[in-house]
Amino acid sequence: MLGRLLENRAGSFQQLWGSAAIFDRGTSSGISITQDKSLEISTIYASVRLISDTISTLPVDQYVRENGARRPYRPREEWVQQPNMMMDRTTFWQQVMVSLLLDGNCFVHIIRDESGSILELAVLNPHDVEVMSGRKYRMIHSGYVLDRDEILHITELLLPGHLRGVSRIDKAKESLGLSQALTEFSARFFGNGAYAGGVIEFPGDLSPEQQTMLRDSWDAAHRGVSRSHRPAVLFGGAKYTPTMVNPSDSQLLDERKFAVQEIARIFRVPLFMLSVTEPGAVSYASVEQQMQWFVSTTIQPYVQKLESAFSGLLTRRDSFVKFNLTSLVRADLQTRTAAYSSALAAGWMSINDVRALEDLRPAGPDGDAYRVPLQNVPITDAPVITISEKAKAAQALTTAGFTGDSVARLLDLPLDHTGQPSVQVQPMPEGGA
Repeated sequence: MLGRLLENRAGSFQQLWGSAAIFDRGTSSGISITQDKSLEISTIYASVRLISDTISTLPVDQYVRENGARRPYRPREEWVQQPNMMMDRTTFWQQVMVSLLLDGNCFVHIIRDESGSILELAVLNPHDVEVMSGRKYRMIHSGYVLDRDEILHITELLLPGHLRGVSRIDKAKESLGLSQALTEFSARFFGNGAYAGGVIEFPGDLSPEQQTMLRDSWDAAHRGVSRSHRPAVLFGGAKYTPTMVNPSDSQLLDERKFAVQEIARIFRVPLFMLSVTEPGAVSYASVEQQMQWFVSTTIQPYVQKLESAFSGLLTRRDSFVKFNLTSLVRADLQTRTAAYSSALAAGWMSINDVRALEDLRPAGPDGDAYRVPLQNVPITDAPVITISEKAKAAQALTTAGFTGDSVARLLDLPLDHTGQPSVQVQPMPEGGA
């Protein structure tokens, strides 16, 4: 049957193994892991929600760069603010990220009008898309083939010579299978009454019916958390012998902690963001540094990949799409105030620049003026300040006895001198001192 499927369709091999619809991905732990089933692992669900929610809620806008300066482009294209008419902008970007995080690929269907302008964008199920040579894409269920100008294909990790990106779920299925096995073991352990399994020894022979009755009566009396630790009453020489290792002795809790760390490593998520409260992981200094690390090594690579891919859809080729990461690295009010004060004093930010970062209204045209560090005045008044400082120097020199013309030449003052000595200078007596 498999041979006929592969013979009838060239893409059937990829269809069968890529969609995870027919064959399960077995692991050494005995747990099959698929992309959809992986979300049953709480750490994976939390990691996917964290990354997708963080990126989907970032402000995004269309910009154009002129003379080295970036400014918002208006009017921006409608799909930048509302990619899909059937859902809000946050949901659309969340679907993009979930597809990338689980499958390693994101396929966005570009829907255009008769003139070629983009009407809306729709995120496709990656299991339903087959990547063909020549950058064509075939819908597996319908058989419809889309050209490269109808599909935007984004990959997370693309191996050389491959057409599809790598799914971290498929590559890390052994670690994920172990995590799921530990979860199921814990559930069964507590479901059995939080006691170790064992053997009931009974002297003599028992018929199959008696064996079943003895086992069922034991389970009825002790199975379940509400019946755990109840005293057992055995008679007739029966004896209960535990046969399983206590979970604390087998380091079950340590293994589950390690499984959480493994998944956090796979998704590059700091442990404190997964509610891990181990000593040293939640101190203020470490949390602050780990948050910076999360933004720079986890969020920013995805953001730059999305910016590069979606900027190619813009009608104006010199414009680009950009996500605003400022809110993620925003410091507390006292730290921001100190930074703004330094920037204003150094002259590389204006009052309106600061107010824009704080989402405040501009202070008017005067708020756009940049100030020089010396006197903290507008740059346009800097020549006046320079002349004032030269005048002070000239006054000191003439007071010391230098002539006005020589002082004017020395300080390059474009002013005429009266030729009269300063009143502070006493005339020398005739004949010398």
